[in-house]
Amino acid sequence: MPQCTQDPGSWCATLYRWTNNDFIAQHADVIVGRTISITSIILIAVLVRWLAHRGIARMVNGATNGAFTALAGRARRLRRAPEGGGSGDAPGAQRRMQRARTIGSVLRSIVSAVVLLVAVMMVMNELGYPLGPLLAGAGVLGLAIGFGAQNLVRDFLSGMFMLLEDQYGVGDIVDVGEAVGTVEAVGLRITTIRDLQGTVWYVRNGEILRVGNMSQGYAVAVVDLPIAHSADVEQATELAGSTATTRAAQDDISGDVLEPPEVLGVDRISPEGVTLRITVRVKPGRQWAVQRALNGAITDAFDDHGIPRPMLFPTAALDGRTQRQS
Repeated sequence: MPQCTQDPGSWCATLYRWTNNDFIAQHADVIVGRTISITSIILIAVLVRWLAHRGIARMVNGATNGAFTALAGRARRLRRAPEGGGSGDAPGAQRRMQRARTIGSVLRSIVSAVVLLVAVMMVMNELGYPLGPLLAGAGVLGLAIGFGAQNLVRDFLSGMFMLLEDQYGVGDIVDVGEAVGTVEAVGLRITTIRDLQGTVWYVRNGEILRVGNMSQGYAVAVVDLPIAHSADVEQATELAGSTATTRAAQDDISGDVLEPPEVLGVDRISPEGVTLRITVRVKPGRQWAVQRALNGAITDAFDDHGIPRPMLFPTAALDGRTQRQS
């Protein structure tokens, strides 16, 4: 029987009474002390993780409701947009929701990994395991994984910065090089884009070198009007401007037009004819609808007023006729 059992109030006597084991009784202080320390570490780690996840959840909910949009770049984008030039509250809410949830998921994973790693290291230190060799081995392993998965790391880092900088979101029309279309999903590794033919493109974020976003702030509908060299340019310009202004005021597209049409005049002179250009600032994503409407109205007006159009010679047909004659 160990000598420490003579003290009735000690852990040694208590554990000896419970277990009747000399070894446990002799190491009672160490066992109890380490058990309390390890339990405290685990409880504190669980509490810290819970508090951190709760804080991240509140931040995500606030960002979804619009309270923290300035932190994610929304305020900067809204300042660039003209009055009434937003793309609508529903697309904006969906955009904020996906960005906030994605970032929140990443932050929760990072917090969990950091808390778990710190807790494991503290527990191992309490148990007397040397941490030096473990840290050295983990460093070598992390370096090997970093070299082997550098493309994956690059995709994740690029996705994080794209989300934080609000370069694009769900519903935006973007040009990322090989793929041009509407963004259907934005992830940390892959962005999903559907083009005009309906093809779905899965683009790795690390491969995106530049992004052309056609849905932020405002868009510009460009209308090019070819006329013949013999046409009265001044008359055609006045007619195109008045027709475009009238058509832009009609109900079907008036809600998309942000500013009155601007007639730039002669944009290009070619052997076939003269090209006039009109531009209209419109809501994001509505430039093609406005462009089609103005093209149709101005074409009808030119036909009604006898404005001559350029004569385009079918080169391929002439070449075929020449070959048959020869």
